[in-house]
Amino acid sequence: MKSAVETLSPTRAKLTVEVPFEELKPSLDAAYKKIAKQVNIPGFRRGKVPPQIIDRQVGRGAVLDQALNDVLPSKYAEALQENDLEPLAQPEIEVTKFEDNAALEFTAEVDVKPVIELPSYEGITAQVDDIEISDADVEEQINFLRERFGVLKDVERPAADGDFVVIDLKATQDGGEVEGADVTGMSYQVGKGGMIDGLDEALVGMKAGDEKTFKSQLVGGDMVGLDVDVTVVVSQVQEQELPAYDEEFVQMASEFDTTAELEADVRERLGRGKRLEQAAEARDAVLKELLEKVDIPLPDTMVENELTAMRQNFEQQLAWSGMTLDKYLETENQTVEEFEADLERRTRESLSAQFLLDAIAKKESFEVGQDELQSHLLRRAQQSGQDPQQFFAHLGEHPHHINEYVGEIIRGKALAKVIESATVTDQSGNTVVLKDLMADGSFKDEAAEEPAEA
Repeated sequence: MKSAVETLSPTRAKLTVEVPFEELKPSLDAAYKKIAKQVNIPGFRRGKVPPQIIDRQVGRGAVLDQALNDVLPSKYAEALQENDLEPLAQPEIEVTKFEDNAALEFTAEVDVKPVIELPSYEGITAQVDDIEISDADVEEQINFLRERFGVLKDVERPAADGDFVVIDLKATQDGGEVEGADVTGMSYQVGKGGMIDGLDEALVGMKAGDEKTFKSQLVGGDMVGLDVDVTVVVSQVQEQELPAYDEEFVQMASEFDTTAELEADVRERLGRGKRLEQAAEARDAVLKELLEKVDIPLPDTMVENELTAMRQNFEQQLAWSGMTLDKYLETENQTVEEFEADLERRTRESLSAQFLLDAIAKKESFEVGQDELQSHLLRRAQQSGQDPQQFFAHLGEHPHHINEYVGEIIRGKALAKVIESATVTDQSGNTVVLKDLMADGSFKDEAAEEPAEA
């Protein structure tokens, strides 16, 4: 087989392939066997019809067509490998010559990964925010703990932010009730949000027995976004009484004996979380610096497909949260044009980063071991809240997803390589150490120093 490649653009190539007729013999033999099992010819058992009889009864053309369908995918793949091309989509194949006892010739146009001239990733510098843990941060976490042990007490006064109320809700439109848009006896914390627009404002100042009607929009169901009149009736107003914050509470609610020990632990846990946030910021900053050093062409078709997928996914997430795109844009004070421009920018940045990290992984010859893949898949199952057995069963039915996860691991290694070569500092000038950072925000050495459980 001979092949040649013509570069149509930095992201599109045209392959011209010539296959000698003798290389088609395995496919021709397979075609005869397949057709022999499909036809009924008197005097011959199914599957035992000789080739010359098939030529006479069915036609040589049918055999050639079957052989062509069999051989095209393998010869196309062989041509890709021969010319070191990585396809990004299905090819447009045109058979330019195919006659009996003559060479097969075809062309294939396809979007391909661009060839990237990698910049040096030695000496990249980036800056991130300082890690700051205030006394207010610690107090907020301790209050969360106290709220877990808080008790609700009925009060006679009007409801205020932070109070709990028991309410009935009913939505109407043009005087008629909206089916499925009513709630009875629901407990709700004033100011928490997440229900319907206008509810928190309506509840402030209401007492047990009060009723109020306000205008809003439905946030779920088939009529999401529908303008309605909402009537809320308050049956109870309750305030949350928190336990005193003292050593007696600490000993009851935690593994510690003193408030000082609890606060130190809270501060440490907050520090680990902030360290993870800082590490994520560092990775983004380093990658951004590297991307600015290289021009990466992107296939228009791939950008459009990815843009469509991201838009659909975002709108689906909005629907799950009971919000329309129009309402989201209003909340964000953003126009449709600004939203689309931002979405395209993020899409192009994501694809550029993917191509760049793939190129680095190829240069560094990174590979993925079976144990690495197994651990990664288990983590993905846990993150998605799926049972590992069901997760792996799904992969068995859709094996192409495994290649996607392998790509994730490879790109992670490439990014780690870049970060190892970079210098990252915080705003105070301190060097940010990212090596050996564990998933819980601790360092590997810290984990090793922790005493084993008895």
